[in-house]
Amino acid sequence: MAISKARKEELVGDYVELITQSRAIFITEYKGMSMKQIEALRGEIRKADGTFHVTKNTLLRHALAQADKPVPAELLTGQVATTFALNEAPSLAKVLTDYAKKEALFTIKGGILGNDLLTAAQVEALGKLPSLEELRAQILGLLSAPAQSLTSAVANGVRQVINVLDAYAKKDAEAAAVSEQVSN
Repeated sequence: MAISKARKEELVGDYVELITQSRAIFITEYKGMSMKQIEALRGEIRKADGTFHVTKNTLLRHALAQADKPVPAELLTGQVATTFALNEAPSLAKVLTDYAKKEALFTIKGGILGNDLLTAAQVEALGKLPSLEELRAQILGLLSAPAQSLTSAVANGVRQVINVLDAYAKKDAEAAAVSEQVSN
């Protein structure tokens, strides 16, 4: 079905807006998938702060060029769907790679991160990176570990001093009791 020139310009404008808002763009092929499968995938992508669009290859090429992004001509063949990472790229890449593993009709062709082209293997590697929340937790753990070590070292030192003083106090008390018994 042919679309009008005005509609094409509108789509290119929409694509350019999505490209400029995205932290990463993933290009996939969905050959033979049903609408039910595509909608299930869209739901998972939304949860990862992404958006999934079945795109026209020629219009996507124009949009990428207008947005000053590299145009991966070798990836823009066949039934292409483009996923835009509106937030974290690794979490969206993980969703896509997990879905590709369980759905044979869905394949990742590659992507664009910044101005760099990604292969399918690089997208999969990106999906293995920890999320921003996981990184924050790891950094917090690294920062708090020395403080906990210092606190425990100081507490152990204080405990040892208290134990020594307690031992001297008991020794003095025993010595006083013995000397009192001897004098009686």
